[in-house]
Amino acid sequence: MIEAIPAALADERLDRVISLLTGLSRSAAATAITDELVSVDGAGVVKVSFRVREGQTVEIDDIALEDRPGLAADPDVDVSVQYVDDDVIIVDKAPGQVVHPGAGNQDGTIANGILARYPEVADIGEPDRPGIVHRLDKGTSGVFVIARSGEAYDSLTAQLKRRSVERTYLTLAWGEPGTDRGLVDAPIGRAIRDPTRMVVRDDGKPARTRYEVIARWHDPTVALMSCALETGRTHQIRVHLEAIHHPVAGDPKYGGGRDTLGMERPALHAAELGFAHPTTGEWVSFSSPLPPDMVSVLDDLGNPSIGSVPA
Repeated sequence: MIEAIPAALADERLDRVISLLTGLSRSAAATAITDELVSVDGAGVVKVSFRVREGQTVEIDDIALEDRPGLAADPDVDVSVQYVDDDVIIVDKAPGQVVHPGAGNQDGTIANGILARYPEVADIGEPDRPGIVHRLDKGTSGVFVIARSGEAYDSLTAQLKRRSVERTYLTLAWGEPGTDRGLVDAPIGRAIRDPTRMVVRDDGKPARTRYEVIARWHDPTVALMSCALETGRTHQIRVHLEAIHHPVAGDPKYGGGRDTLGMERPALHAAELGFAHPTTGEWVSFSSPLPPDMVSVLDDLGNPSIGSVPA
């Protein structure tokens, strides 16, 4: 959907403009913006408070034009809570779980389950993402944090913006990386022909991923890698590893869909998370063991040709 800004909407906030132009709720409009589904004069915008000018062209991806119903608490959703206090909830996500409602996944999400267990998070953050400051893709397993208080939400979002939150992932990637350690520094934006897919593009947002090869196998040629996010773009690790020709195994969306080694999802796991506690300021860290499907693949691969597999 493409619309020109009329004089009557000049200097209005972008989320209000989208709501008025499309009939979306303000929260759904804000989510579309932060999900990078909105551009102004061809440039992506993620700031909901962005003020538009008369004559500017706003483009809204069709994916965003499905309004999201109010979030319902659902005690039947299985949520593995690793740690909880008055400020934060640490969740260890199973592969296949969806973190919050979105296109094609309106219920049965971790957000629905969290709302049933901790109803106070309903007023924190965005209405359909209660307390959620960052997320994991549906196919990605592992640890992430949800804010339980408004102060924690503000603190964690600020830490993410400063890039001081430490997030480390383990992944099985195809090929034989040329170096044991490296940095992928390449901007990421949405693909023009498929807005559900992210790509490296010159006009994208800055994105940096550091990686370290932990183990290598030669038959098949695959590597176990540790990837640390310095930024948090959508599908960042999957995009960056595809860009250096070592796509994540089991990930057909980003070039890794050859022999999947028995993986029915991208072999990507959020293994470690660290941040300054919103109340005490002390550094806290959490970890998640590899899930059974990745353990099974590593067992099938046997002893690596180089390196070792973490216990």
